[in-house]
Amino acid sequence: MKKQIATTNAPGAIGPYSQAISVGDLLFISGQIPVNPADGSIPEGIEAQTAQSIANIKAILAEAGMTMDNVIKTTVFLADMSLFAPMNEVYAQNFTAPFPARSAVAVKELPKQVLVEIETIAAR
Repeated sequence: MKKQIATTNAPGAIGPYSQAISVGDLLFISGQIPVNPADGSIPEGIEAQTAQSIANIKAILAEAGMTMDNVIKTTVFLADMSLFAPMNEVYAQNFTAPFPARSAVAVKELPKQVLVEIETIAAR
């Protein structure tokens, strides 16, 4: 049975999807873009945008009773692959070994013209 996970500490869904869905021991978090849930602002630059996207992920994990240590897989979508190294520096500060599996791809465009979106799977 699936259960919706939602928190006001992360941006609300802007379409017909959930912030996250829990199924058994797994949590599937929808792609998080760097929108500040308090005021809807989007920070400048890839480092700040990566940090905000991860803050949103942490808020959803907390709502589900989890932490970044529960993350087993991420997918990082970048507006341009030249942003990979600075994104990766911020990303690395938020995980400890063993690191989650990850894919990183460049896409043509992201919602609200942001530079990064991060999708996450976590397990209890």
